[in-house]
Amino acid sequence: MTSLEKFVFVDVREREGKIVSKEERRLILAYENLREVPRNLIEDYGSVIEILDLSHNKISNLQFLIHFDKLTTLILDHNNIRSDVTFPLIPKLTTLWLNHNSVDKLHPIMESIRKAFPNLKILSLMGNTGAPSYLNGGTYYEYLQYRLYVISWHPKLEYLDDRPVTVDQRQEAIRLHGRPLFETLLNLPLPQYLNQVQQKVKYFVETWTPKPNVLLNNTNRRAPNRII
Repeated sequence: MTSLEKFVFVDVREREGKIVSKEERRLILAYENLREVPRNLIEDYGSVIEILDLSHNKISNLQFLIHFDKLTTLILDHNNIRSDVTFPLIPKLTTLWLNHNSVDKLHPIMESIRKAFPNLKILSLMGNTGAPSYLNGGTYYEYLQYRLYVISWHPKLEYLDDRPVTVDQRQEAIRLHGRPLFETLLNLPLPQYLNQVQQKVKYFVETWTPKPNVLLNNTNRRAPNRII
């Protein structure tokens, strides 16, 4: 019997200090052979937990995360996360660890991460075949290209893997992987997208002035003289 099985069906107070920290709003379910989070734990803690550790399990489907809308940190190291996984929207999440999963390519997972976590600041993908580095035999060139591509997707990212994102890297990422405005708008979360549209319309209205000759022609137009 795993430690989780001992606490799932007991009184909530008995779990605290073992798998749950109410003070830190943290739930630790590492090394529990899980494919998803048990329903009663979601009901008891989903609305309050900010830090969720699900490392070293067998998780591949992440739709249960929709119940953890206050998450700021999500640890999913050593699971079965694939490149085609989808994440529910969690705007408050700033830290995501996906080390040592089954991510073999960066698309479409980068797009999914960007849509789900618009305020992401820390992302770690080490140990995945889609994230070449010294850990899996990748060359320095491959590592650099991977790094710039990931940075280009996440405008607020401050740390990628074990290193900070520098100003030079951000500029180079934009230069190499900058996307057209239309594609960028489509990939933004809806409220931010609508806000940008509103600002652009407002700017157009405030800066547009009609041509003088158009006004003149309209205001001075008279009916033709008639001979009676």
